[in-house]
Amino acid sequence: MPYIDATGVKLYFEEAGKGYPIVFLHELCSDGREWDTQVRYFSRAYRCITFNARGYAPSDVPNDPSLYGWELAVDDIAAVMRSLAVEHAYLVGLSMGGYAALQFGLRYPERARAIVAAGVGAGSAPSQRSAWSREASILARAFIERGMDAMARKVAHGQTRIQLKYKDTRSWQEFQERLRRHPPLGMSNTMARCQALRPSLHDLADQFSTMRTPVLLALGDEDAPCLETNLMLKTVLPNAGLWICPNTGHAINLEEPTAFNAQLDSFLAAVERGSWRRGYPEIKAESNLRLETTFDTRAKAVIR
Repeated sequence: MPYIDATGVKLYFEEAGKGYPIVFLHELCSDGREWDTQVRYFSRAYRCITFNARGYAPSDVPNDPSLYGWELAVDDIAAVMRSLAVEHAYLVGLSMGGYAALQFGLRYPERARAIVAAGVGAGSAPSQRSAWSREASILARAFIERGMDAMARKVAHGQTRIQLKYKDTRSWQEFQERLRRHPPLGMSNTMARCQALRPSLHDLADQFSTMRTPVLLALGDEDAPCLETNLMLKTVLPNAGLWICPNTGHAINLEEPTAFNAQLDSFLAAVERGSWRRGYPEIKAESNLRLETTFDTRAKAVIR
């Protein structure tokens, strides 16, 4: 099996295709295989790279909790790119992977040519922070105490996962089976050290406002824990676009693979043409405010 050494931890990786590199980053409850449909499509024109995060076999599953964390997840992306002689790449991440991609964009802006952050932001909204910390700690213990069979069933039947069951039962079953086979220690440490302790994306708004990297935010409209944060990101990221897919939950690339691939394809093509941009520079924000004020004044006059 092919491995990369990332600060003493071996990371399992796969790659397919030739061309400009795309690095795919998986979510908490899956691994690199969740991107199979995207790799099959995009490897026709791109060099597609997937890897399993630390704690996800056949990557190493360290016993030491200090060898997990969101900072290390960002460093691992850099280690994979360095080992594979990738100077810069497109980053495509879902949930936990999308969070790491955005943090990578802040830390290594010259190495991320464009970022797709899908289903990102759970636990980041100010109204969710206290509950997120508490629930993350409970889940970290549950992976060990209840075991992966029970936790896989619980996650797969969650309010942002059940959509996949009724759209594509086979993919839903495969998702559940992959999760069931994950090492409980790796899941527990990732939840406790990477998820529970990561900064809120809302707290990074000022930093995001200076990030010029093209960003596509992708979100299912039934992924309720992520909606507020994605609207915030769309507001503060200067070069971001937001695609909201209807009747879709968290695993947007599994639920709607054709639509997801089409959006990703269109985004990458626009980046390559140099035509991806947010709005038009000659339209100032203050003019929008004046328009809204004028509209509000006229509306009130009509109501009276």
